[in-house]
Amino acid sequence: MEPSFRRPWSQWLRWQDLIWVVLFAAVLGFGPDQSQLTIVALIFLGLLQILEPKLHFFESIPGALISFGTKLALIYWLIGWSGGLDSAYHWLLLLPVLSASTYFGVFGTFASAIAVSLAYVSFIAFLSPTQYLNPDDIQHLILRLIGFSMVGFLTHELAESRRAEARRYQRVAEQLADANRDLEEAKAVANRSERLAALGQLSAGLAHELRNPLGTIKTSAEMLIKTVPADNEVACEMAEFISTEVDRTNSLVSRFLDFARPLAMRPEIADIRKVLDDAIRNVEQHRPPFDVAIYKNYSPDLRPFRFDPELMLRVFYNLILNAVQASAPKSSVTVKTRMLKDTVEISIIDRGSGIEKKHMESIFNPFFTTKPAGVGLGLAIVAKIVDEHGGRLGVESEPGSGTVFRLSLPTGEGIE
Repeated sequence: MEPSFRRPWSQWLRWQDLIWVVLFAAVLGFGPDQSQLTIVALIFLGLLQILEPKLHFFESIPGALISFGTKLALIYWLIGWSGGLDSAYHWLLLLPVLSASTYFGVFGTFASAIAVSLAYVSFIAFLSPTQYLNPDDIQHLILRLIGFSMVGFLTHELAESRRAEARRYQRVAEQLADANRDLEEAKAVANRSERLAALGQLSAGLAHELRNPLGTIKTSAEMLIKTVPADNEVACEMAEFISTEVDRTNSLVSRFLDFARPLAMRPEIADIRKVLDDAIRNVEQHRPPFDVAIYKNYSPDLRPFRFDPELMLRVFYNLILNAVQASAPKSSVTVKTRMLKDTVEISIIDRGSGIEKKHMESIFNPFFTTKPAGVGLGLAIVAKIVDEHGGRLGVESEPGSGTVFRLSLPTGEGIE
């Protein structure tokens, strides 16, 4: 690897610069005029030619105009000083034409060729009364003017071809980047599905093994409640605690079984907006209520398509509830939809505390939670339902700024 201090020199000194120096030195050495004014004009012209590709300013329209005008002025001065129409430096007028045709379009190239031609023709006005142009001189003059335009348009076509090729390569690079991103997302979905399947089987086994002892404990607690004397307050209270905790554990086991059990999909043609409205209504009816406003931003071009309304209601309820719980009082959550070719994108946007980067890759994993009383199955079940629909679920979050859950569902052939 090259030392870092050498990089600026490699950017500013190119082998093309040496060629320009040699060429301008040859023009000066073999030119008919080696006066001081000619040397100054050629030095400034050479410096501008070398600096032009290095400074981003000259890539802008004002910069290109300044470059064109400066070159034209220097060459005009040089030609006027060295003989006007008879100057041996008339071909240097190609330099501003070449620069303009590189940066400007067709009309800019045409305008620059006209400006250079008019500048060259203006030397006719400086002819002495004893000088005149014979037919051969006029013919040579016209051919030179045509040459300015021909070289300019040829350069423009070559530059436009290079720009088109660069745009084509850029499109290919963007397509490859999109393909790589889709591949990474597909890989993440596949890995998540494998983890869900393995953990689902484990959860089902554990849940079935727990059900029997929990049933025995529940029955024993109920018998204690019936048989313990009423004056034994401690024993009665402990039996009640046992029964309550068994019910809570049974509920948790049921959730494990729901997660492990294959989804019973019942797809039908339905309106996604109605399902979102139902989910929002259920969250707004939560007790105790949340002091968070929920705004709807639905795309007007949404149409009914085939999906499971009951399962998607569960998905949207979980996502909107999480967004509301993560939001501060008096803040808001936005539910936004839009059509993207053959998919519908639903975004749940909150302005809460956000998700830490170290948790981003784990939030859809079963049993992962940052809530003190959470189980960690909500988002895992959401991801499972979305996967079963052939959709995608992504999240974008910035700690302290909020979170966006973005869900894409294929509309498929069910659109009416």
